[in-house]
Amino acid sequence: MSKQQTLTAVGVPLVIGAAVLLALWRTYVADTPRWSGSGSKEPAMIAGAPANDGGATRAGEGARAEASSGAPAAAGELVLYSSADDEYLRLVTDRFTAKTGLKVKAVGDTEATKTFGLVRRLIAEKDTPRGDVWWSSEPMSSVSLAEAGVLAPMDPAPMLDDATAWPSDLRDTEGRWFAIARRARVIVYSTSRVKDAEAPTHLRDLANPRWKGRVGMARPQFGTTRTHLAALVALAGEARVEAWLTALRDNGVRLYDGNASVVRAIANAEIDVGLTDSDDVFAGQRNKWPVGLIYEGRDADREKADGLPSFGTIMLPNTIGLIKKPGGVTKDARALAEFLLGAEVETILAESDSRNVPVRPALARAQAETDPRTRVPEPASVDLAAVSKAAPAAAAIADRVMK
Repeated sequence: MSKQQTLTAVGVPLVIGAAVLLALWRTYVADTPRWSGSGSKEPAMIAGAPANDGGATRAGEGARAEASSGAPAAAGELVLYSSADDEYLRLVTDRFTAKTGLKVKAVGDTEATKTFGLVRRLIAEKDTPRGDVWWSSEPMSSVSLAEAGVLAPMDPAPMLDDATAWPSDLRDTEGRWFAIARRARVIVYSTSRVKDAEAPTHLRDLANPRWKGRVGMARPQFGTTRTHLAALVALAGEARVEAWLTALRDNGVRLYDGNASVVRAIANAEIDVGLTDSDDVFAGQRNKWPVGLIYEGRDADREKADGLPSFGTIMLPNTIGLIKKPGGVTKDARALAEFLLGAEVETILAESDSRNVPVRPALARAQAETDPRTRVPEPASVDLAAVSKAAPAAAAIADRVMK
């Protein structure tokens, strides 16, 4: 092989890995991550009273210590890389160990860089992987890891139940990741200043002059808001999404450094309506803040929509995958992945403070009967791979509009 061929062979994977890391840095590091467990990590949420700081604070509020040291796993111990909330991570792995006798070492990262740090580590370890299974509290990192060649196909593919295949919009086409337990992107409003019947019901309503200067959202360049924007680009196209975001800007939208801060701003009467994640609204309600949520419904005729069309509520699932190994995936790793994808874990996350909505219809119905707030009338059907492809265009739109 010539010197030029050698440089090309080495350089191409490095460029791909760098591109993945850059995209993920923008998505996760600059925004407080949202986990599958208790939701908000902001001090005001936990203390039970809004902080009168007049705005948002950066990621790192309530930062936790590292979930794991760099010590190697013990012989026969499975290694699970996860950005899930510690409390539920421990509960889930303890149940798996009790059922199977297999020990699990859970590896996380610091709160402020949790998902990005783990993805960076997995890509760095790609040729000599230390982990066995990957559990992410959101979908885009798993899509990126699959594209980077870190995740292995699950063959045969797991089943939703004995007779039902996994829904195509909740799995990778090559079986490298599968989705469970979803949070929703919702409209949040002040129940003390906005009548239920007058609250906005579609994203385009947030650009209504009625809400001028009284609407807020997390910065669309980062976090789940960036993922939401990418989903809208994948569904509605760049032109319509840019027009909507421009209308929001012209309507005086206030930008915050995290979704929980949007809810807190409503509790502080800085704004009246906003865009956030469902778990952040539930966290505010636990603190008895006067906030409500609305799940966006689908337009009957999107072509006739006056502004951004609605495809339904965007859902953000947890995702599970097997880490590719030189010697092949072990049956024990497969057992852990299947357990994480199982109904028992979905039930745990459904009963958690963030009220993740199960992908199994029977469990979702049972959850909604117990807690009607979790009933999502019209979830959007979204191709997560298409969302990943739309992410650069969404980021460019956010940069142009929200300079």
